[in-house]
Amino acid sequence: MTPSERAESTEGDVAPEAYLAKLGEAGEGPHDIATAALMLSALDHPNRKLGPYRAHLSELGHGARVEAEFSPDAERAAEAVASVIAGRYGYDGDRMQYEAPGNADFLQVIEKRRGLPVALGILYIHAARAAGHESSGLFAPGHFMLRIAVKGSEAFVDPFNGGAALDRERLTSPRMGAAVFAEPPAPGAPSPFEAVSDIDLLLRLLNNIKGRALKGRDIARSLEIARRMTLIAPRRAGAWIDLGRLQEATGVLSAARSAFERALSLAPAGNALHNEAAIALQALKRRLN
Repeated sequence: MTPSERAESTEGDVAPEAYLAKLGEAGEGPHDIATAALMLSALDHPNRKLGPYRAHLSELGHGARVEAEFSPDAERAAEAVASVIAGRYGYDGDRMQYEAPGNADFLQVIEKRRGLPVALGILYIHAARAAGHESSGLFAPGHFMLRIAVKGSEAFVDPFNGGAALDRERLTSPRMGAAVFAEPPAPGAPSPFEAVSDIDLLLRLLNNIKGRALKGRDIARSLEIARRMTLIAPRRAGAWIDLGRLQEATGVLSAARSAFERALSLAPAGNALHNEAAIALQALKRRLN
């Protein structure tokens, strides 16, 4: 059996929708982050065979294990992972067509070896974990970064720029910080260095797709992406509110009502999202009456 055939047989009988629903029910993670991104992309490519893509992810993981498994610290591990992803396989940020929707479509990112920071970051996290190291995405507003931790040391990786590894001291210097974290955190917001869950990371990937659809006034596409967000994050009240608003905008009022009611049941009383869902639901009921 070839590597592609072996990969195709792994979870090959699980439809992407079912896989993602199960992932959503499992909680925040950690998950097999690259496979989850692959399944999200597969929803847009129902006739595409996933075996070659799974085989490629396996190759990335194997390469990272060979190069980075015995790294003495996080910086060396980050450099080893980058040598595989950026060096051997040529992945890099797409600077020429940054806004192209395909830059957040995981299958297309693998095909052309170009993408948005968050899409590329998923590959780095996948490879670092395959090498046995802790890795996660960061809150980092404006420019996605990820963290690799090894034996008490940590490195912060910029997947859009060849996997460049930086330490916290360099990133927090006024000169570097302004360049890397283009958007300063809002008052009360998490630190840019705070780790986010795998579900947060997948939602960030989907939000890029939804944002581009909204910018292009493709409401149907925006609605579908919002639905996928509730599929992988069924306990997030905010995702249900966003879905409900898009459903209301497209005239699917009964579905919008259900989405707002779901959000209301998930958000604690007095919470800002609870109040937002309550107001949206009351306004919708007035329309229905």
